[in-house]
Amino acid sequence: MADTLEFNEIYQEVKGSMNDGRLRLSRQGVIFKNSKTGKVDNIQASELAEGIWRRVALGHGLKLLTKNGHVYKYDGFRESEFDKLSEFFKSHYRLELAEKDLCVKGWNWGTVKFGGQLLSFDIGEQPVFEIPLSNVSQCTTGKNEVTLEFHQNDDAEVSLMEVRFYVPPTQEDGVDPVEAFAQNVLSKADVIQATGDAICIFRELQCLTPRGRYDIRIYPTFLHLHGKTFDYKIPYTTVLRLFLLPHKDQRQMFFVISLDPPIKQGQTRYHFLILLFSKDEDISLTLNMNEDEVEKRFEGRLTKNMSGSLYEMVSRVMKALVNRKITVPGNFQGHSGAQCITCSYKASSGLLYPLERGFIYVHKPPVHIRFDEISFVNFARGTTTTRSFDFEIETKQGTQYTFSSIEREEYGKLFDFVNAKKLNIKNRGHKESMPQTYDEYADSDEDQHDAYLERMKEEGKIREENADDSSDESGEETDESFNPGEEEDDVAEEFDSEVSASSDGGSDREEKRKPAKKAKVVKERKPRKKPSESKKGKDPNAPKRPMSAYMLWLNASREKIKSDHPGISITDLSKKAGELWKGMSKEKKEWDRKAEDAKRDYEKAMKEYSEGGKSESSKKEKSKKKKQQQQGKGKAERKAAPSKALATSPAKQLGESFKSKEFVSSEESSGDNKKEDSEEEEIASTPPSLEDSASGSD
Repeated sequence: MADTLEFNEIYQEVKGSMNDGRLRLSRQGVIFKNSKTGKVDNIQASELAEGIWRRVALGHGLKLLTKNGHVYKYDGFRESEFDKLSEFFKSHYRLELAEKDLCVKGWNWGTVKFGGQLLSFDIGEQPVFEIPLSNVSQCTTGKNEVTLEFHQNDDAEVSLMEVRFYVPPTQEDGVDPVEAFAQNVLSKADVIQATGDAICIFRELQCLTPRGRYDIRIYPTFLHLHGKTFDYKIPYTTVLRLFLLPHKDQRQMFFVISLDPPIKQGQTRYHFLILLFSKDEDISLTLNMNEDEVEKRFEGRLTKNMSGSLYEMVSRVMKALVNRKITVPGNFQGHSGAQCITCSYKASSGLLYPLERGFIYVHKPPVHIRFDEISFVNFARGTTTTRSFDFEIETKQGTQYTFSSIEREEYGKLFDFVNAKKLNIKNRGHKESMPQTYDEYADSDEDQHDAYLERMKEEGKIREENADDSSDESGEETDESFNPGEEEDDVAEEFDSEVSASSDGGSDREEKRKPAKKAKVVKERKPRKKPSESKKGKDPNAPKRPMSAYMLWLNASREKIKSDHPGISITDLSKKAGELWKGMSKEKKEWDRKAEDAKRDYEKAMKEYSEGGKSESSKKEKSKKKKQQQQGKGKAERKAAPSKALATSPAKQLGESFKSKEFVSSEESSGDNKKEDSEEEEIASTPPSLEDSASGSD
């Protein structure tokens, strides 16, 4: 007989919802780990009182009752697994696994039995339905009637909110059956009533989620957040984890409380309660209990009178009451020496803390990701700049988290941390040789936490950082990716190399080049307007250019891609189309053939168009030339005598008429910079020789 039995895809019924997870039965007891929250239920073998096997909606289920009245239900078993479970219970737990079916007669008249934290409605000896009293949020009575109200289940599409029981009157004097029914329900129900005095009160604490300042009243079974606008009552049973995280500035601390189910305000759900403390804030605290009660209940974890930092007192009290470990950052240390990384998630900037068993991001919105639910991580280049990168996490359920704008210097530290934790890195591929470093049934909390010891360690780190900073001030850091001085020098050298290969006399050449640029502005830029004029006058009747094979295929396939991927954006559609086109092989030939046909049709139409419009275009060109000649003559006459000598003499030397400077033929290349520069240098150098020749002729 095996010492352990393991079952995957088992569902635990908790407050009306079915949470999937993994179940392990061993000699020591029963362990169930919730896949969604990572919460672990551990039932010791000595606590088991009864085991019941029965048929349920999802197949077959196992119901376990403990000696202290707790009930645990697990569904999703196969009928063939009964013999294996029955034998295991006999040999290891000394219990008979009883078979008990539910009554399906449909009667609504029966007997109510209260057993532990369970209300059972029976017909004869068979149960019809069972109600865990921890699901009851309120119980009210009327004449011969009791009404039970339930907590709303956010995970279920439909929730049962109310059940009414009719209780017939009895002849017994002095006993009201309705009141007796209600008292039995209220004694086990999850009804939060602020009766009695609070153990202690923390005034005006800064809360980031939900935002505001709240008074926190600590009661024996629940936490009361009292603000100016809202009130929240949080049972300690809903607290999953506690985190104590140092801020990057080393002057503040985050205290994070993870909740399941979350607290609600309208349609908003708060899965995390985040408090922000200053390290300099101290408090003296006195518990509203005598010393014997404090010693008996908390067993030395708390004392009646305590003093210290405010965040230490809050975390210490919460740890003692909730009875859960406090998770602190592990041995990760970033580039700046902090235990966190500055990044952005969605639209807000925050801090990402790599923990020993997961990641937590604070604060808007808070995110906690356990290592055991991570499928892989990915290091991606930043979308806007190369000075940062993105850190992507994808879970086994397919949810993706992208933490962007992480400084490039943090890459090495984060990569080493992920590598040390044996997480799969997408860029590198899956490595089978990397075993998991965590137990699948272990809780994701950290070991014992001493707040004072952590504070001393942090102060030591700060002193070391200050010493390192002072020693590093003499060194110089150079940024390879951005240096304004070097970039300007590079541009100047490239410009000089185009003009001349030698660097001698560079300043003289720049001074000579300036008047040449002025001549270019005055005389050479006017003809460049002609191509733009021809573009404006483009013939709308001209044949359109043919599409490429890819564009023909995309127009034909666009609607199909949209239907296959509903809601896809334009950019994502283009990416998807590119991937599909790249993966095609035989189909491409058909579209290449269609593109060739379209090209031949275009060439044929273009030939017909050019032959038909040739005579008209020649007439238009002649009329344009005449107008340009007339405009050139008019401008030449209006010019003054000194400028006239300068304007006409270069034309005679170049063997051109004056109209050639106003008209640029289509055969000339406007992009030939070297030719223009040489012409400009000739124009700039002609005035002295012209003046000498003019004086000689006089």
